Formats: sequence, structure tokens, C-alpha cells
Amino acid sequence: MKNKLDESRPIYIQIKEIIEDSIINETIKVGERVPSTNELAKFYNINPATARQGMNELVSENILRKQRGVGMFVTENAKEILMENRKNEFFDNYIVPLKNEAEKLNITTEQLVKMLEEGK
Repeated sequence: MKNKLDESRPIYIQIKEIIEDSIINETIKVGERVPSTNELAKFYNINPATARQGMNELVSENILRKQRGVGMFVTENAKEILMENRKNEFFDNYIVPLKNEAEKLNITTEQLVKMLEEGK
């Protein structure tokens, strides 16, 4: 897990993203228990309620499931859900602006693909 949080974004979102990244890169696998809110709070020196907010969002998105008295665990479809969400975000945040800028510069789709393939 990442050792530091930054001031640029809400902490609960960073906690959520750290867990998401751990699931995507399979540091935390399907069915495994994730760190508790108290463990995260102690590790990052934050309020447990802040960690809980990030965790609860993951529960509401069916990424984690609560098992009363035991903890929170990664759901069966967590990685697939996260990958689909990230692909949609990637499209919205990178591809759409790229295409819009390419259109302004009269760059065709073929030229754009060639640029991406060549890395230029």
C-alpha cells in the first residue's frame, strides 16, 4: 500500500483508490479480507470515520462486502467492476479530450492511431 496521502484530494477518496488499486493489481485478491478502518486509520494517522467513508463507498459499489464481526472482504466481481469503471473514466478523461483536440488540429483518426503506435 501507498505510504503517504496527499493534500490535493479528499482523504477518503485516496483510501478508496488505494484499496481499488490493490484489488486491480491483485495485492488483495478476491475473497480476501481488506484492512479494517482502524488499521487504515492507524497506518495513515487519520480519523477512522474518514477511512470508513471510503470503505463504505466500496461496499455500496459491490467491491467489498461486510461480514459482521469479521471484517470486509473483496467480492467475486470486484476486479471486473473496477476495471470497467476505470476504462470508462479513462475514456471520459483522456480519450474524449484527445479526440476533441485532434479535431481542432485537423488530425485524422488514422494519424492519431499512428502517433499512438509510434509514441510520438
